[in-house]
Amino acid sequence: MSARAGIVVTGTEVLGAQIADRNGPWLSERLRELGVDLEAIVVVGDRPTDIEAALRWLAAEGVDLTITTGGLGPTADDLTVEVVARAQGRPLRLDEPLRRRIARAVEDAVRRWPRLDRDALEQGTRKQATVPKGATILEPVGTAPGLVVPPADGVRGPTVLVLPGPPRELQPMWAAALATDALRWAVRERTTYRQEILRLYGIPESEIAETLRLAERAGVELAELEVTTCMRSAELEIVTRFEPAAGPVYEALASFVRERHGGVLYSDDGSTVDEQVARLLTRRPARTVATAESCTGGLLAARLTELPGASAYVRGAIVAYANEAKTTLAGVEPELLARHGAVSVEVARALADGAIERLDADLGIGVTGVAGPGGGSDEKPVGLVWISVTGRDGAGRIDRSVRLPGARADVRERATTVALHMLRRMLLGPGDDDEA
Repeated sequence: MSARAGIVVTGTEVLGAQIADRNGPWLSERLRELGVDLEAIVVVGDRPTDIEAALRWLAAEGVDLTITTGGLGPTADDLTVEVVARAQGRPLRLDEPLRRRIARAVEDAVRRWPRLDRDALEQGTRKQATVPKGATILEPVGTAPGLVVPPADGVRGPTVLVLPGPPRELQPMWAAALATDALRWAVRERTTYRQEILRLYGIPESEIAETLRLAERAGVELAELEVTTCMRSAELEIVTRFEPAAGPVYEALASFVRERHGGVLYSDDGSTVDEQVARLLTRRPARTVATAESCTGGLLAARLTELPGASAYVRGAIVAYANEAKTTLAGVEPELLARHGAVSVEVARALADGAIERLDADLGIGVTGVAGPGGGSDEKPVGLVWISVTGRDGAGRIDRSVRLPGARADVRERATTVALHMLRRMLLGPGDDDEA
């Protein structure tokens, strides 16, 4: 049994979805790396009663560590420290050396904005330097310190790690927290986990559910593995977490999946299609790529340039949404648009050819479709996307139409994934292996 943890994300703006929570998933992955089981991620507003209820619920669940994020600012509504101190049975006290360090950081703001209310700044500084007695202080990255707060003597419950809300402050502070004796003691029963990911493309999730049933019938001890399947942007991920002793069981499962779904299993080492495409483009002879996108609006180019070093193989992108832009920017003939319509294989090909010609690339990708929610017809319904991946001077071409489900954002995102898999297939070539 491993150490267990819970995460409490605070902030009414996160609860109301004005800001997407980035801290919970990031901390979840760090806990996995540490060998700590995550019990739950709880998102609450800034009300102290709600924060306290979340802390007490996780304590009742028996977690060893609770991590809070947010609510450490200098204003009156930032109450996380006060609530944690009460839950841990520890009185608050002003840490004078910490107050001076925060004050020095605040002086930078005073120099930039000399009209700031100094009394208010001093009150805020004192508030941020008031911490539970016996807590380990984590030095601020901004002005808010982090804290490791064990329960007081005679108080049963988890240690609480208090972290700031902004990811740019929280993430550097995680390493400092791991170095503290208090946190190491809290997770002393952590274990070691391996996590492996199989990625498949072109298969429904129901097929994998059947594969898992068949694997178990064939003697694969799935009870020793934690297997999760997830459809993500037109791909299927099989994420398996296990302790090292169960390695042979995982290998048996991976072999079973490979034997049954070898044609659609494109990654058994966790690599993404984005990473594989980048490796294929840079292997000798290296090739370059350019895109001409309509319905995806540059999202494909964004994915191609997401990885460092993309300037070695991405020539550029044309976002040609209006028909006039398709003509003037990508060179699509007006007669072609009039005869076949913007959403057609002919226009997708012309966009790919235009990307090659206008941006001097070895490979071009053209994307055109109906992302919705309006604009569809019986002949060309919402979700219909045409994609063409083309080589310079006729050196290969792959065309494909897909009918993608979901809302506008889903159609656009899934279309980029389909295009990347088509590019991967083109780069592998006939008879090439899939180990790129």
